[in-house]
Amino acid sequence: MTTDAPTDTDVLGTPFTLPGGATLKNRLVKAAMSEQLATPAHAPTADLERLYGRWASGGAGLSITGNVMVDRRSIGEPRNVVVEDERDVEALRRWASAAKGDGTTAIVQINHPGRQTMTGLSELAVAPSAVPVKMGGAFAKPRALTVPEIEEIVWRFAQTAKIVVAAGFDGVQIHAAHGYLISQFLSPHVNRRTDEWGGDPERRRRFLLEVVRAVREAIGPDRILAIKLNSADFQRGGFTEEESLAVIEQLDAERVDLLEISGGTYESPAMSDGGTSASTAAREAFFLEFARRVREVTTIPLLVTGGFRSAAGMTEAIGEGATDLIGLARPLALEPDLPAALVADRAARSTFELKTIGVKKLDAIADLWWTQHQIHRLGAGKEPDPRYGPRRAVLGALRRDGANILRRKRGS
Repeated sequence: MTTDAPTDTDVLGTPFTLPGGATLKNRLVKAAMSEQLATPAHAPTADLERLYGRWASGGAGLSITGNVMVDRRSIGEPRNVVVEDERDVEALRRWASAAKGDGTTAIVQINHPGRQTMTGLSELAVAPSAVPVKMGGAFAKPRALTVPEIEEIVWRFAQTAKIVVAAGFDGVQIHAAHGYLISQFLSPHVNRRTDEWGGDPERRRRFLLEVVRAVREAIGPDRILAIKLNSADFQRGGFTEEESLAVIEQLDAERVDLLEISGGTYESPAMSDGGTSASTAAREAFFLEFARRVREVTTIPLLVTGGFRSAAGMTEAIGEGATDLIGLARPLALEPDLPAALVADRAARSTFELKTIGVKKLDAIADLWWTQHQIHRLGAGKEPDPRYGPRRAVLGALRRDGANILRRKRGS
């Protein structure tokens, strides 16, 4: 699946060929981050074109968009892009063209939020079972999906994938992590069904497998089909590492091109800090230890995102065989040219640090909103502003998201 084995000095700049035949120009990936840059009607914008053109010129081999929703009745954030038909196909084409600049491969992350939709935001707050997110009423109380609705959502994932690929993207990443709908089906904490879609690990993973198969059929054999999967949910009664390994072992037979390892949910956001500060401090990447276990059960190429900062640490992770590709997310909001710097200089490293406000329950969201502010600057054609404080980011996001939710309630 790879080209000739790279040396320890050129590994990050070495091309990598995926099982379906697509070749990435290097080992660095712009991982998915929430942009919230769609129009109020959820169409792609010129800001998204500028943003992804900027990241393409920054040197990444692969760029993965932030989550694109498959159903406009169920969205995760106020300004998510939604693709459920061809009404915005011209805007999608422009977005794809910008994202693929400078030889970058670009794929769309497709997603359904399930129960992780803010109160008042979605017409349909649904989940495998009616288990709410325990975050002080910030998220809507879901109802359990019916079997016909489950089958419709499987079709919606395939439909969205087909449309974005026809618009020029090189493939899709199915978001099965971070507590969104597919992750909810996998979790015994959220999926308490006793029918053919839940009740034991095999039936809980059925929804993911049906989505994977439908998407592959929709996009064909030579387009990229990637999956983002939790190593664990990091919450009591949730999806465990052992269950994750069992899912991955079954995915090995499903013509998947790339597997990204992550972890956590909104209730337990390990994707932001690796789940435990002590163990994270002992290694540079959040989920690298689990990735080593994954190597034992699958031949699918691996992408690890979260915590990487130095060219040396990234080179070591690839050199020891723990991962094939390195995902960069929040550092690229501050340093959009970081991939080119890492490829050019073995001593290069990111200056990014987590942006916190000293309130444990708000630190993860403060960092998220600070990052999103920088993303919005890039989308506007501006440079990042490292002096912008995380407290300002929290206040700004509360004003913005509150207004967007109210605007949606009024039907605009």
